[in-house]
Amino acid sequence: MFLTKDELRQLTGVARKAGQIVQLRKMGIAFYINAIGEPIVAKATIEMGVAKHDNVKPWSPRVLGS
Repeated sequence: MFLTKDELRQLTGVARKAGQIVQLRKMGIAFYINAIGEPIVAKATIEMGVAKHDNVKPWSPRVLGS
């Protein structure tokens, strides 16, 4: 249902959770942050493909006021 820690590390190219969060935001990949501060990415998000288009804004959390 969710990417494993190893899959997340491979996807982002970063081992530390703070760096993974930064990279996921740069990549425009939707994710959640769990209670211990780890980014959680649904496998369906990746399986459907992450296509960046000029007319689509990258995902960012609502708290950032996007």
